[in-house]
Amino acid sequence: MQVKELYAYFLRSTGVATDTRKIKKGCLFFCLKGEKFDGNTFAEEALAKGAKFVVVDNPKHQKNNHSYLLVKESLGSLQELAHHHRNQFSIPVIGLTGSNGKTTTKELICSVLSQQFITTATEGNLNNHIGVPLTLLNINSKTQITLVEMGANHIKEIAFLCELSQPSLGYITNFGKAHLEGFGNVDGVIKGKSELYQFLKKNKGIALINQEDPKQLKLTEEQRRFSFGESNNVDIHIKNKTLGNNQSVCVEIDGIKIKSGLKGNYNFSNIAAAAALGSYFKISLEKIKKGIENYIPSNNRSQWHETNSNTLVLDAYNANPSSMRAALESFLAIEKKDRVLILGDMLELGNYAQQEHQEIVDFIESKEIDQILLVGPEFKKTKSTALNFKKFQTTDEVIAYLQKINYQNKTILIKGSRGIALEVLSQHL
Repeated sequence: MQVKELYAYFLRSTGVATDTRKIKKGCLFFCLKGEKFDGNTFAEEALAKGAKFVVVDNPKHQKNNHSYLLVKESLGSLQELAHHHRNQFSIPVIGLTGSNGKTTTKELICSVLSQQFITTATEGNLNNHIGVPLTLLNINSKTQITLVEMGANHIKEIAFLCELSQPSLGYITNFGKAHLEGFGNVDGVIKGKSELYQFLKKNKGIALINQEDPKQLKLTEEQRRFSFGESNNVDIHIKNKTLGNNQSVCVEIDGIKIKSGLKGNYNFSNIAAAAALGSYFKISLEKIKKGIENYIPSNNRSQWHETNSNTLVLDAYNANPSSMRAALESFLAIEKKDRVLILGDMLELGNYAQQEHQEIVDFIESKEIDQILLVGPEFKKTKSTALNFKKFQTTDEVIAYLQKINYQNKTILIKGSRGIALEVLSQHL
């Protein structure tokens, strides 16, 4: 089936789904394959739950009625359909990638842009070869700007996602030690993420850059760009007015202070990027302020909250050496006693795993911290002579420990990769 024919079915549907748990009546359901499942086997269930059409790529699962659409390969057809749909619109498309802060930055940008424009943006962190097509297919006739978050763990992935989404403007939050297993090393990370810059340069797009980041400056010196920062030679001058790491991050633009709901100075560039994009799209400073101040962090990212017993800093959605170090430096700058660290393994580091986990332990070993709980097989291999370290193989082991000691009046940072699932600890603190 050619993409134009498939597109006609898409236009007759209420949207696209790839998960039978998220089917909406009248949708177009794509039967995708995974490592442990064949989506073709869910075709009948999808129709029973309300899908109007199902896209299958195995003739054995095709039934002789108009609801079954046979294609050569379901994932490729989903991507081709998304690319075709995106090309029906001439609206600005913003591509966003980086090692840390992508989703927080995306949500801040969306909050700002939505003050003036009907904005379609990546939902959650659906930023891969499946999530990006789904974002593009959410664009509709009312959409004025689209914001596409792009994740990657190997070279050429960002280039592929750029070809799908055709961004006219892009921003890379930073270059850090993330997905080293796939990228090989930090140079691989820079090369992979910079594929966004290369696409923009080739297609005469605009690169939004943080003027204070020398890597961003160097990598974009021969292309069109819009800059922000605290120095004077920028397109928009944004000052960091935050008073300490335990305070909400505050920025100042043209004498107007904007107080965010985020804590930790590492969030300054995330907020500044959102403000800068608002300025680029001629949104008033009043609306930019409202968009930033209305954003409330969620999804276990930089969330501060009080329980009946303790103050928690929950940042357990993801972790890599760069984001872990930034979170620790911010937490350690808090002038409070009775501090506790609960750190989970940083995943996808490949051959760098042992070295990077040990460097984190070496960094915190001499700090004034009441207790440090390390969770996961990589942290358990690390060495330390300090008496305030305790190591656990699993989250369940930590829960059993917390139930015994019953922390009271502690300020606790919870930071680790999503796969370690440290967020479940909050109900025991």
